[in-house]
Amino acid sequence: MATISMKNVHKAFGDNQVLNGVTFHVNPGEIFGMLGPSGSGKTTIINILTRQLSADSGEASTAAESHEIGLMLEHDGLFNRLSCLDNLIVFETIYGIPRARTLEALEKVGLSDAHKTEVNKLSKGMRQRLVLARAVLHHPKVLFLDEPTSALDPLTARGIYQLIRQLRDDGSTIFLTTHNMEEATHLCDRVVMLHGGQIIEEGAPQDICNKYDAHKTLPDLESVFVQLTGGGLE
Repeated sequence: MATISMKNVHKAFGDNQVLNGVTFHVNPGEIFGMLGPSGSGKTTIINILTRQLSADSGEASTAAESHEIGLMLEHDGLFNRLSCLDNLIVFETIYGIPRARTLEALEKVGLSDAHKTEVNKLSKGMRQRLVLARAVLHHPKVLFLDEPTSALDPLTARGIYQLIRQLRDDGSTIFLTTHNMEEATHLCDRVVMLHGGQIIEEGAPQDICNKYDAHKTLPDLESVFVQLTGGGLE
């Protein structure tokens, strides 16, 4: 049984049809990627699956209670005047998590040395790592990650990849969005490509790379979408 599923989901905002018959599923214990340009409907899909938004029609489900879901979204919701540690302590208290696990989360994202630093003094990349630490603090059953490594240097990104794989190995099902075909190939078991509110391709990322690059190398996302749609990412 799928952990996450959508079947023929439609969603419009006024005259703007954002989703137009979206259907896919995510298997338990899978790292599942969704690739698509800005405005293609990725955020709307996450909002529906996390019950922040209702679909106009169709079926959408996530086999987890609200407290079993972890979120790393575009708007980080951090408390700017609190330190990194104090930001996590807020959620530690909510979830009844021991302090040792909170400190471990900071260590896993490379923020142990910055635990006393106020959030308003962090770089964008450091803020992103703190949001990820908060998302995984309670060992969620299902984790939604929106562009988890954007603005991160390659070394830090590789550390985040390792953490995501470890979460998968520990039993979490992970849904992530990315613009990076290389990232999808390194991380994801399967991906779908979203364009104009519809899924236009799906499969194992390496299979898609092979299908759209005659040299069997790693094509960039732009070149794949050009072949699929006759246009680019815009």
